[in-house]
Amino acid sequence: MEQKKLLFIGLVWPEPKSSAAGTRSLQLLAVFKEQGYTITVASAAQNIEFSEDQAALGYAFQTIAVNDATFDTWVRNLQPDVVVFDRFITEEQFGWRVREQCPNALTLLDSQDVHFLRLARQESVKNNVPLTRELLFSDTAKRELAAYYRCDLVLVISQFEYDWLQSEWQFPHAQLVYLPLFGQKSPTIPTFEERSDFVVIGNFLHEPNWDAVQILKHHIWPRMRQQLPQAQLRIYGAYATEKVLQLDHPQTGFHIEGRAESAFDVLAKAKVMVAPLRFGAGIKGKLLEAMQVGTPSVTTAIGAEAMHLQELWNGYISDDWDTFADLAIQLYKDQALWTQAQANGFALLDSHFNKYTLIINFWKQFEDYSLHLKEYREQHVIRQLLQHNTLQSKRYLAKWIAAKNTK
Repeated sequence: MEQKKLLFIGLVWPEPKSSAAGTRSLQLLAVFKEQGYTITVASAAQNIEFSEDQAALGYAFQTIAVNDATFDTWVRNLQPDVVVFDRFITEEQFGWRVREQCPNALTLLDSQDVHFLRLARQESVKNNVPLTRELLFSDTAKRELAAYYRCDLVLVISQFEYDWLQSEWQFPHAQLVYLPLFGQKSPTIPTFEERSDFVVIGNFLHEPNWDAVQILKHHIWPRMRQQLPQAQLRIYGAYATEKVLQLDHPQTGFHIEGRAESAFDVLAKAKVMVAPLRFGAGIKGKLLEAMQVGTPSVTTAIGAEAMHLQELWNGYISDDWDTFADLAIQLYKDQALWTQAQANGFALLDSHFNKYTLIINFWKQFEDYSLHLKEYREQHVIRQLLQHNTLQSKRYLAKWIAAKNTK
């Protein structure tokens, strides 16, 4: 029996050491590899220093280009059974070409997080305005939702977003698949006594992370340092720019450490993680990784969204910065509280992020959709309308760009 083929089109090459998005991509690819799929990873991005070693993954890699008709010939020859777009932007760029050349391929969009929700929350916080439906229904929202509709299935990593897309935007239940990041307890967990320092980790290109570092610098860390004059806060993240590096101040225990070679190693050495996230979406990879190595955390309601079970959390949740600081100090000093928080995190891993339970549920829905693809497609009228309109407009725009580039 011929092996099935999966094509993964990424906005960037998988980069798990720099972002949760990279970890997510590799986890998703592994799900299909374990089912015997032959996998090709394609991207129009430049090779990045921190991208995963391609040879070690056992996948084929292909460089592609936007607005380039050679992609059509290449993908037609490949004829994948499944095509995964890692964000709505890649679906916009390549989705119409895939459908024209490979009409029988099942298309799957991995949302990573709902971008328009994250951006609207950011604008709400930055401008101190209410998060209204008008703010949410931006041009980005229209583009993103249209990309969702054009695909056969949309993967959502947050239970909140899975429910919200259906209740607030009436998105079809049959096209949504809930599949969060996976996480399991690390085989080695350093003890309370073996750890030191507070830690925060996150890619500095991601605006919520940069905002959180500024909150720590100006509002939270001064209060913590006043009560714990010997404490150290170590901040790790890829792509630290000059404005980030300027915040480094070892004299007050505020350290900008740059990129971590291993997030798990950094987190396992720390006593408490602090993540004062004011906006964002999806689920937060840094907080999941902290649970896996037994590091309690203090975060906000946004940080813990779709990750906690009622009152059960891997530490504390607070949106008041003075309270946030005091709770972080309590966890740092009180071993009994710290140990209970750690146990809560392990319980959440089992209940929310168990790989095997999640994969079983995913394959059940995926295989049902695959077996009845024609029937599902016929039911989704909006999908057909958007695909038709997009195909026509994108085709002529691409021809115009190609003609312009030959002059």
